[in-house]
Amino acid sequence: MSALLLWLVRFLPGDFRQRFGAEVRAQLSFEYARARSRGFLAGLRFVVPAACDLLHTAVTERLHPTSVSHDLTQHEGDEMSWRPKDWTDDLRHAVRSLLRAPSFALVTIGTLGLAIGANTGMFSVVRTVLLEPLPYGAVDRLVYISASAPGSELPPEFGVSAEFYLQYKERSALLEDAALVNSFTSTLRDGDRVERIRMSAPTASLFPTLGAQPILGRLPRAEDESRVTVLSYALWQSWFGGDPSVIGRTLQVAGDSREVIGVMGKDFRFPVEGTLLWFPNTIRLEDIRPGDFGAGMIARMKPGVTTDALARELTGLASQLPERFGGPPSYARIISQHRAVVHSMKEQLLGAVSGPLWVLLGAVMIVLLIACANVANLFLVRAEGRQRDLAVRRAIGAGRGQLIRMQMAEAVVVALCAGVVAVVLASVILPAFLSAAPPGIPRLADVRLGWSGLLFTLAAAFVAAIGCGLIPAIKASEPDLKRLREGGRGATRGQTWVRNGLVVAQTAMALVLLIGSGLLMRSFEKLRHVDPGYDTRDVFTFQIAPERPSLTDGESFARFDLDFIERLRALPGVETVGLVENVPLDEGTRALRFHGDATGPDGGSLLNLTFAAGDYFKAMGIKVLAGRPLTNEENSSWRGNVVVSKAAADLMWPGQDAIGRRLQQEGDSIWYSVVGVVGNVLQSDFRAQPEPTVYFPLVGPNSGWRISSPAYVVKTPRAELIAGEVRKLVHEVAPEAPMYRDYTLAGLMDRSMASLTFTMLTLGIASMLALILGTVGLYGVLSYIVAQRTREIGVRMALGAEAGQVRRMVVGQGIRVVGLGVVIGVVVALVSTRALGSLLFGVAAIDVPTFVGMSLLLVAVGMLASYLPARRASRVDPIESLRSDG
Repeated sequence: MSALLLWLVRFLPGDFRQRFGAEVRAQLSFEYARARSRGFLAGLRFVVPAACDLLHTAVTERLHPTSVSHDLTQHEGDEMSWRPKDWTDDLRHAVRSLLRAPSFALVTIGTLGLAIGANTGMFSVVRTVLLEPLPYGAVDRLVYISASAPGSELPPEFGVSAEFYLQYKERSALLEDAALVNSFTSTLRDGDRVERIRMSAPTASLFPTLGAQPILGRLPRAEDESRVTVLSYALWQSWFGGDPSVIGRTLQVAGDSREVIGVMGKDFRFPVEGTLLWFPNTIRLEDIRPGDFGAGMIARMKPGVTTDALARELTGLASQLPERFGGPPSYARIISQHRAVVHSMKEQLLGAVSGPLWVLLGAVMIVLLIACANVANLFLVRAEGRQRDLAVRRAIGAGRGQLIRMQMAEAVVVALCAGVVAVVLASVILPAFLSAAPPGIPRLADVRLGWSGLLFTLAAAFVAAIGCGLIPAIKASEPDLKRLREGGRGATRGQTWVRNGLVVAQTAMALVLLIGSGLLMRSFEKLRHVDPGYDTRDVFTFQIAPERPSLTDGESFARFDLDFIERLRALPGVETVGLVENVPLDEGTRALRFHGDATGPDGGSLLNLTFAAGDYFKAMGIKVLAGRPLTNEENSSWRGNVVVSKAAADLMWPGQDAIGRRLQQEGDSIWYSVVGVVGNVLQSDFRAQPEPTVYFPLVGPNSGWRISSPAYVVKTPRAELIAGEVRKLVHEVAPEAPMYRDYTLAGLMDRSMASLTFTMLTLGIASMLALILGTVGLYGVLSYIVAQRTREIGVRMALGAEAGQVRRMVVGQGIRVVGLGVVIGVVVALVSTRALGSLLFGVAAIDVPTFVGMSLLLVAVGMLASYLPARRASRVDPIESLRSDG
């Protein structure tokens, strides 16, 4: 062996051979003499370290004649060699190296690919929904105008009424144009085909206000009034196959004949997703009823105008409304409290979905950071296992830059392969994400992976390569040539702290996600246990809109509805049937001001109103607290009786019996008598307070009072299966009437919580990924530390340490790392969970049980991840560990 080493000295450079040759020969001869009696293997243990030590001294003298900094200067040309050929060689070498370590390659590529794929899919959604400009002209000047009346009983923000539109459009100096908009469902009929679709009846100024142009035909003019209609691109394609000859065709729209004059482009879906048709609505001065709030209003500001300046001007203009349009005293009081509210169009259309989408994007980005930290730890372990090789390269002249480049080449190869995996995963994840997303998210149907998604994937892979590879590469390139003498064994204290720091970061980020998902889970549970005032089980609901010559007034519609209720009740398994104009969780109710028989003309309260008949309260499980429901006789001919909710009774007659009391709509001379009081219901949202409600009969004091398309409510254990039988019955009774809005009430409840459920599940999946990656990271670090400390553990056990003590030592080290991560994670979560405020219900953003529970969960998982290496360490055989290291 010594002869071989002495022979190798001959190949050293001339000055090395002259200066160190004699010393090498003398030292090797001495070490060899010490080892002769110990045999060949023992000789290797003495001779090789001595040779490495001498080589280290010689190379250090050669490469460090004055200092390390001088070495870096001397070899600057090597370190700055970032030529394409150098990178090509390093990448080729990196590929071969990774192929020799398939397990390492699969784990790192899979981990990064999953994280980048989730980010690519979520970025595609955010880019399309939130970042792409709205498809309207000069969108930065488009605003949505609503109203507020602080101190009144009206909601914090509510829609305007027609007189606001006329006042603002005619007298504002800061607006170029304005339009009133609405959204509703009604019947579209073309020959034998009839469907209930979503449509809008805006003022004709809608299209010029938005700067929208048709792709076919023209837009409505003032002289068209309501005799024309404009189709959406989707309706044009689905109903008419994209036939240009549809222009000039007459359709039955919302019960009237209207001529098709135009077709809008693919991107025009205003004011809500799913709008398929528009026909103009003319505002006439004689038809205005001041205070009939609820309409949406959009406007285009003049160049240079700010929303604050516009709000101040509109507030001043609104104060003139009672003088110009009149109205009752209550209207004048509201106007005296009125403040105009002006939002940008983007905020109005996207504000409700922007918060949850940004939260989800942030969550998957945290998962990517955790994945990068995990892979960086694996690269650190891999680099430490190659210390001897790197030290040899450094000793024979490789600069730090070359070593860093070599290490980074592997990270680049891993990241690029992960990018390919990410694109494949994103193409699978994205459709699943879109199908699970709640309805109503604008432009969700337009989401595609596209070139922007591919570019994002490439950028994310580049960032991941830097994040995963740079720190391990720098640590591995440190010019510590003592590794040659040590044979590459052992990790430095600095390297241990780097690995532990990465695990701390993983733990902190995982805890932030766990706390966020925990808060959403608690909100979900609280919503599930809210009492809405009705039973959502075993209830099927649907609507029809019959159109026939015999249905001319309220009484004829009432007779049809009551007869149809009896036909529905005869279906197998049906327990009871009722009807209502506005099904809870599907449609809201409108509010009007009513006076009680004990209030003066200046008093009164806002009450919501709807119409109910049959066994509606029984079918819904709404309790009758006093009196009785309306009878079929009261629903088929005018008797002047109504039913009120408990909230309405308490508001109108606090502390009194409401049965027999009377109420009157403001501005009307007709009095209604209360015959029953029923329990409160949550009409629109489980998060809201019960609305005071008046239930009217199907017929009224005049022929204009008619309910043409109520919702039927069927109580049956077969609610999930009965739709086909009901549709068949509808076809028999009213073949001209399409059946639409058919739901189970349980399905409506799930839909009302869809946004929260979707965000909770997505964030929950992200937090579980973070927890798994963090656990794997901690397990990997401790396993490596145990492997490095095998000799130390063997010595401890040889000196009398028990297995339990060894386990406690290793677990304690893991718990210290996890504990620091938990502390940092709690601090970060105290700030970040405030972003969930709009999604939470019944839970504060800083909820102590959630913070404590998730922290304990993470500590428990950390203990489990620490115990497995600890158990392995406690089973070390002291004799074997000392023999293998000796």
